[in-house]
Amino acid sequence: MNLSARNQLKGTVTEIKKGAVNNEVSVSLAKGTVLTSIITATSCENLGLKAGDEVYAIIKASNVMIGEEGGGLKLSARNQLKGTVKQLQEGAVNAEVELTLDGGEEITSIITMASAKRLGLKAGVKAAAIIKASDIMIGVK
Repeated sequence: MNLSARNQLKGTVTEIKKGAVNNEVSVSLAKGTVLTSIITATSCENLGLKAGDEVYAIIKASNVMIGEEGGGLKLSARNQLKGTVKQLQEGAVNAEVELTLDGGEEITSIITMASAKRLGLKAGVKAAAIIKASDIMIGVK
């Protein structure tokens, strides 16, 4: 199956914390970045997930927020990943931000041009990708 989601990051399940309705799934990417996903317990069961499984963390680019690295704001978002802007493609309304994470992985975000300008984004600028755990889907082959 092919997906339109821009971010399809391969990793390994390192831990599953089970809840009554939702489970917290920790995924370690190849270069060491750890993502936390919240999916239903039923989805975990249907996928047959267990520690050590190879999975894909799937994230729509529009669900990746960009913030200043070390902006000093405390957020509830579980995934706050530091990196450097690799490329910024400007559009009339939105900008596509390609961020290279400190671990070496790449992630793409779509944000408004107003936000890109306010943050001073351009290649080489330090930034953070911010992703709610509930915005990370888990897929298996």
